[in-house]
Amino acid sequence: MQITRRLEFDAGHRIPNHNSQCKHLHGHRYAIEITLSGDIITTEGVSEQGMVMDFSDVKRIAKEQLVDAWDHAFLAYRGDKVVLDFLQTLPGHKTVVLDVPPTAENLAATAFRLLDGAYRDIYGNHLRLEQVRIYETPNNWADCLRKE
Repeated sequence: MQITRRLEFDAGHRIPNHNSQCKHLHGHRYAIEITLSGDIITTEGVSEQGMVMDFSDVKRIAKEQLVDAWDHAFLAYRGDKVVLDFLQTLPGHKTVVLDVPPTAENLAATAFRLLDGAYRDIYGNHLRLEQVRIYETPNNWADCLRKE
């Protein structure tokens, strides 16, 4: 069985070497979809009986591990010295420095790495993260899938 939880956040970024508009500072209303797989929990009397995982727990973990850090932040590439130098002039600015340019593909892969160990199988139902989908816009997204 698979379940998916969607969350949204706002963040700025730029792709420094892009040949078009994305080389400029701009922002998006991102959405992230987290897909987990597992058996349906059959333990009698527990709150999660009949579920793979409680959707509120999927949300809580995603917020703790990723969404709260990225929301209303500027997602900056470590190699983009111009932007990093500029952002340092803004006292208290919320900046997340990434080792890769903040494309939808790289954000999905980074999110998968950050979330993969956070979803733990506590009921023996083989819970595991299967996919992270990052929507950069409603019409553009990237999927990072678990590799077998």
